[in-house]
Amino acid sequence: MDDQYKDLLKIAVLIPCFNEENTVAQVVHGFRSSLPMASIYVYDNNSRDNTVEIARQAGAVVRAEPKQGKGQVVRRMFADIEADIYILVDGDGTYDATQASELARTLIYERCDMVAAVRDLENCPNYRRSHFVGTKTLSFIVNRIFKGECADIFSGYRVFSRRFVKSFPMISTGFEIETELTIHALELHVKTQEMKSPYKERELGSESKLRTVRDGLRILRTILLFTKEERPLQLFGGIFAVLTVISIGLAWPIFTTYFETGLVPRFPTAILSSALMLLAFLSLTAGFILTSITTARREIKRLFYLSIPGLELLPRHKSAHKKETEAKV
Repeated sequence: MDDQYKDLLKIAVLIPCFNEENTVAQVVHGFRSSLPMASIYVYDNNSRDNTVEIARQAGAVVRAEPKQGKGQVVRRMFADIEADIYILVDGDGTYDATQASELARTLIYERCDMVAAVRDLENCPNYRRSHFVGTKTLSFIVNRIFKGECADIFSGYRVFSRRFVKSFPMISTGFEIETELTIHALELHVKTQEMKSPYKERELGSESKLRTVRDGLRILRTILLFTKEERPLQLFGGIFAVLTVISIGLAWPIFTTYFETGLVPRFPTAILSSALMLLAFLSLTAGFILTSITTARREIKRLFYLSIPGLELLPRHKSAHKKETEAKV
């Protein structure tokens, strides 16, 4: 971090932890070395080992979140801690702490609201193949639905501006939190950047809390939920298209027979086809109505986001800029 910002910005490093006694000290020391001016917070999430004691001995401010789940911890962190720049990182020691200064510098000079460290998984040979495929697949789905270009929507190493953190209406409770962070940035159309980052193997004795199938299904559910909330016409329009095709497929032989013989021999099929077409148009109508509501909600979120001062408008920056201007005069 440049010297001119050391006294101007309050930086908070947020480290959610659950049973990370083998790595938490290394993470705290790494960020203390990279960002000596930062406040480092470790939030313990009901660890059954010595995570709390080790983190406190390493010099971190240790707090607790009793509700289980990474999303619960991040929600409490974002609510409790006041800072200008927030650095969120996992406590498992897999991310490069030396890159924190560069990530923060990018946030400041590029005037971003989120900078994500993209994990270099291809050069991490022991990374689970199932996790790699799941990451790429779900990132592709999110990018297609929400029109993004995110290389890694599951990165646990991100830097945020204050206005992003304080305007983030979090609903996730578990590992789907990273997906929600990405979708929130895409929906608000805030400026974001990604930076390639080394990804290290876990220390011996440190175990991943991510479960491929269980958490993958939760993330898919989250994507579906946010598609309904943020892209209702896309979702209900898709349902409309599917029901319409099925309805026409069922009705086509009936119409063919009617035009040939003047008879309608399959009344149950005709009724089913009519009901499906009715449901199709109800779905389309719901999509239009929910789109209007979503647009209004998005405008409110955007206005609230803009009501929070950006980095260049913080009082400390304005005071420093005034002194600099007076000195030049």
